[in-house]
Amino acid sequence: MAMKIVIEFYRTRAVDDAHAVVGRETALAAGLDDAIEIARLLARTLNMPQWPDAVAIADADGAMIYSGVIAAQANKERPTS
Repeated sequence: MAMKIVIEFYRTRAVDDAHAVVGRETALAAGLDDAIEIARLLARTLNMPQWPDAVAIADADGAMIYSGVIAAQANKERPTS
């Protein structure tokens, strides 16, 4: 059964570890692995004001199920569609 997830992409500031959300999406995922794969895909394709450093994934109740660093800048050119 699919679960509703909320994916937040954010930037961190090294000086004080401040976090700024640069993108947020909701999706349906079959499980944690599927949720992480969706987040990786969105990190490369969403039009966000800045490249995200990290991602946090929560369930529909707001409970954190994953957070980690992402490598969204692997492809320097962002799709324009």
